[in-house]
Amino acid sequence: MAKWENNIATITIPTPFPVGDVNSFLIKGDALTLIDAGPKTAEAEQALNEALRELHLDKRDIDQIIITHHHPDHVGGVDFFSSELPLIGHEENNRWLNMTNEVLNAYNQFYYQLGQDMGLPEQYSEVIDIREDVSIKFICNRSALTDTLGEGDDIPGLHGWKVFETPGHAQSHIILFRESDGLVIGGDLLLQHVSPNPIIEPPMTPFGDRAKSQLLLNESLLKLSELPISFVYAGHGERIDEPKELIQRRLASQHGRAMRVRSMLEEKPSTVFEICKKLFPKVYKKQLGLTLSETMAQIDYLLNIDAIVGEKREYGIVYDVK
Repeated sequence: MAKWENNIATITIPTPFPVGDVNSFLIKGDALTLIDAGPKTAEAEQALNEALRELHLDKRDIDQIIITHHHPDHVGGVDFFSSELPLIGHEENNRWLNMTNEVLNAYNQFYYQLGQDMGLPEQYSEVIDIREDVSIKFICNRSALTDTLGEGDDIPGLHGWKVFETPGHAQSHIILFRESDGLVIGGDLLLQHVSPNPIIEPPMTPFGDRAKSQLLLNESLLKLSELPISFVYAGHGERIDEPKELIQRRLASQHGRAMRVRSMLEEKPSTVFEICKKLFPKVYKKQLGLTLSETMAQIDYLLNIDAIVGEKREYGIVYDVK
């Protein structure tokens, strides 16, 4: 049952994704603010409506929506509200909300080239076609944000709250920090029972370099640990009451995964796809994009600490230990 705690109500919404339920948060302030809105499904809308009724509210009472990042399980439900309702988030969300054919074609070209570098066999090329990604149907139809928020900004209608940019899981990712008590609305930056996937995204600018998602995620976790945080309301799962300890465990665990990949390369120099099959033998075919992102993340990390080297071959980049 939805209830108020610290002037925040947690609304748990089902999703059609392997991650399971997503949390949206309603915050009392000068503006009644919804943080994230779940996916665009009938089940999600029903759950949202029921939670609002338990709080003696309905959708018309909400003054604005802020999104922590652009993924469909966080933004799709924006379509349940009036198109006039302010939609606020990091400016990087806009390129994912306005998915024109030109944008889709450019992204497909990026992922196709990346697949070649990863040593991905030709039969998998259609799997990484963003136009065939079923998750797109769960995103909202808004073409742009009403307003944007960035590093250090105060949040309109929420006195005492500040925004921090925390890219890694998504380049559009932000967290909300309440200065009075160190409370954080953390999106998918830090989760209690699972590490967020450092999803590969195209460069922010044409012909720019690909963002190294794992390195950004680690930097964002360290940024969070340096804030005077008390606890974190996470985008999935329960509230995190000892966030700084969990951050250290997450960073240590990621380093351990990378060292496991290095051990594999000691045995046999490999492409990203070959390593991916070893890391995720049971699920890589069903969750190819996510498993390739996770594998590439460890390669980026190992390259950054100068533990491995890559050599371009006809069938992809082959990595080996130094």
